Amino acid sequence: MELLHYFDFVDRGILSGRDISNKSALGKNIIINSEENPIRSLDNIEIALIGIPEERGSLNKGCSLAPDPIRKYFYLLNKFNKNNIADMGNVKQGNTINDTYCAVRDILIELLNKNIIPVLIGGSQDLTYANFLAYEKFNSAINIVSVDSRFDFGTIDDPVNSDNFLSKIISQKSNCLFNFTNIGYQSYYISQEEIDLMKNLLFDYYRLGFIQSNLNEAEPALRDAALVSFDINAIRQSDAPGHFFPSPNGLYGEEACQIARYAGLSDKVTSFGIYEANPKFDHNGQTAHLAAEIIWHFIEGVFHRKKDYPFTNISEYKKIIVKIESSNDDIIFYNNPLTDRWWMEVPYKKANYEKSIIISCSLEDYDIACTQEIPDRWWKAFQKIC
Repeated sequence: MELLHYFDFVDRGILSGRDISNKSALGKNIIINSEENPIRSLDNIEIALIGIPEERGSLNKGCSLAPDPIRKYFYLLNKFNKNNIADMGNVKQGNTINDTYCAVRDILIELLNKNIIPVLIGGSQDLTYANFLAYEKFNSAINIVSVDSRFDFGTIDDPVNSDNFLSKIISQKSNCLFNFTNIGYQSYYISQEEIDLMKNLLFDYYRLGFIQSNLNEAEPALRDAALVSFDINAIRQSDAPGHFFPSPNGLYGEEACQIARYAGLSDKVTSFGIYEANPKFDHNGQTAHLAAEIIWHFIEGVFHRKKDYPFTNISEYKKIIVKIESSNDDIIFYNNPLTDRWWMEVPYKKANYEKSIIISCSLEDYDIACTQEIPDRWWKAFQKIC
């Protein structure tokens, strides 16, 4: 298969380290691209693991070593009822970092065309930029969610790196990005200028303390995302020490796993990446082990997708109209009683042309509208399309 020319086989040492006695371990129940048994076809594959040992865009030197330690712990976790996961191995590093970006882009384009969900195991978080480039080929606007303690605007004049990849994505001429959401930022790492920029761009951002008190509020943002990027440094040092600049504050491991599961449950998420884990600073493989569990929870979510909107006609759900006295528009909510998920309809009116878009929301947004306030999610989406 031509696609596999981009990959090195999974290391024999990782394969030999699988738990031979545990027949229910993932390492015994997924397709692994090895020298002895190379992958011949991706038919019937739903999820593809892709290691990317690339760190030239990051100060976190050593993170390129992360794919194999994460893979080792992932193989030891319990299998799923489905057996349609493939580990394609590690992407061969290009002569330049841009060569690696192009390789990742081309790989993802082919996988997305086959409706295979790539799970990227980095490497540095600037690989999110390469992930985004693949979506440009499909010429449709997407939402991105980044779980990160920082926004990663950086200095736009510098080459793409893990500190400025968001600026690079925003500056792309394709206008493929509809919305960006940060989950878990920590205020002491964020300048007022960055906050102002997020406001001006009508992006969404959830402070660490808010998310920890309202974890379910992350779900609607993830439900509308196509691409999810997870920086391991969003997790507190005590749970994930493997980073050159770990933070004493951050998400707990179980919160990180729940966010990953929300991402997996989303019918729209078509790629997921976890980055910046650094074995050089890890303690007893703790960070690699947690990263493997985060990936496991994402995949578990994928296998439990509800296939509600957009797979189910929104008109089949309970429709609730809230009249906002200070606005010319009613706010129309939809609720799926089977999953208890909520959506809002946002009108799009220009000249003689009228339509609307449907965005994910939460029960809290409905409660806010019932108090005669316009939910922030609705207002931002309205400003973007009108």
